Amino acid sequence: MALLRSPFPLLSLLITLSLLINPSHCFYRKLLDDSNWSPAGATWYGSANGAGSDGGACGYGSAVEQAPFSAMVSAGGPSLYKSGKGCGACYQVKCTSTTNAACSGNPVTVVITDECPGCVSESVHFDLSGTAFGAMANSGQAGQLRNAGTFQIQYRKVECNYPGKTVTFSVDSGSNSNYFATLVEYEDGDGELGSVELKQALDSDSWQPMQQSWGAVWKLDSGSTLRAPFSIKLTTLESGKTIIASGVIPAGWQPGKTYRSVVNF
Repeated sequence: MALLRSPFPLLSLLITLSLLINPSHCFYRKLLDDSNWSPAGATWYGSANGAGSDGGACGYGSAVEQAPFSAMVSAGGPSLYKSGKGCGACYQVKCTSTTNAACSGNPVTVVITDECPGCVSESVHFDLSGTAFGAMANSGQAGQLRNAGTFQIQYRKVECNYPGKTVTFSVDSGSNSNYFATLVEYEDGDGELGSVELKQALDSDSWQPMQQSWGAVWKLDSGSTLRAPFSIKLTTLESGKTIIASGVIPAGWQPGKTYRSVVNF
């Protein structure tokens, strides 16, 4: 009789091993757990198949139209934009057929890349790109859904996940030997930054706090010559996780250039 029962623990073992071998399956199952949804208002802006605006108030520029954002982005009302601290946060949004017959009910993931200061009729409001708004529709019904203009959706915050991407620093064109500002992009996990600090080459122990300039751009106005290479420490807004991009800004750095780290959350 023991032989008859043996396939069941063996099957359980095989399932467990398959989950360990394929962690992305675990990742997506976790995110698609049908819980923790909250109501929000939704509208869309820009062109029907566009990215809403050309970069928006977070400073990402034309990157919003390209992978990994791929125009699946949104402007956020005040509670989402958080005076720029909400830039880079990832959310799943969905609408159901009880709201509009064109709604698929399937969640899509969007990134906050812009601000909608007038979106205050609800406590939480997504002003989605035309692409993201249409992605909530049944196949072939994106236009019908966009014609509705505005309605209630459901949303939840999820971890950002940019496979193959590391945290990237695009140095502001106004930076100079005494003033350094950089756009921070592609943070996994929280997506939102609570603080950014810089360490100069000859200052092995001291981290200098950077100030949020606007959107996802952080700055340090030192009043004296800054000595590269720079290391940059990032701390997330909600979870408080920290990573250090050691020496990511090299000696001889140039304004307007982009530098990629080898780390991510």
